[in-house]
Amino acid sequence: MNQKSVLPFLLILSTSLLVSPGRLFPQQESPPSNLTREQQEEFLLTARIVRIRNIPEGVTDPQRATLSDGRITHDAHVQTVDIRKSVYTTSKGREFNFTDSYKYNIAGYRLDKILGLGMVPVSVKRKVGRKSAAVTWWIDDMLMTDGERKKRKIPIPNPDHWNKQMYRVFVFDQLIYNTDRNSGNLVITRDWRIHMIDHTRAFRTHRVLKSPKDLVQCDRRLLAALRGLTYETLAGELRPYLNKRQIKALLARRDLIVKYFDNAVAEKGEQAMLYDLPPRQ
Repeated sequence: MNQKSVLPFLLILSTSLLVSPGRLFPQQESPPSNLTREQQEEFLLTARIVRIRNIPEGVTDPQRATLSDGRITHDAHVQTVDIRKSVYTTSKGREFNFTDSYKYNIAGYRLDKILGLGMVPVSVKRKVGRKSAAVTWWIDDMLMTDGERKKRKIPIPNPDHWNKQMYRVFVFDQLIYNTDRNSGNLVITRDWRIHMIDHTRAFRTHRVLKSPKDLVQCDRRLLAALRGLTYETLAGELRPYLNKRQIKALLARRDLIVKYFDNAVAEKGEQAMLYDLPPRQ
């Protein structure tokens, strides 16, 4: 090929690369952390499980799975536990009508969405092997658990912001009557945001608060969202995972939480009891 014929050929080749670069350089996927919650749900429901292994921590035999849809590869936390006992004895004492179910991880995520917290990772129901399971998005950019932070005595960089996040955790746990919150299931990401995981022992049918003393302050947006909860809204989102009795008990606890903060505001003032924390994306 002579010089005169080479130039038009190079021009045509360069033009074709500008028009359709994907032919030679396939477009890169968006990072999983940029996916919306709805996109994460779809991925967890439809992506192929390419690897699965046991997690040594935990008493419910959790697993860590790697999923891929051909473009994105991401890990998920898998729980299949679904136990019901009339009486269950632990180091904390006896519990009647005990339940420990993967379904409550999904209910916790859906309730978090209703309240606009953004603190519970996406969780969906799907079959893993032959068992129904909660498949939960493995939290991106994890730094450590709060238990690890305490063990290593790592100082909190912004105590005020940390405390306001923890007050949200306290309110959420009272709302769902969480009997198993511990520092190991509070995950901290590199931006020092707190994420709540593992709610398999929540959503009891008690119509009282588990620990009213844990109610210290409340985010204004969260308090407004609590006021707006209705049975119809909750049943529409949670009914596949919670029964009617559990939902009504949740609403009874909601009433007590709202009443507590209304009374506290009347006694101590709004500035002492309420605060504003920007909503999470």
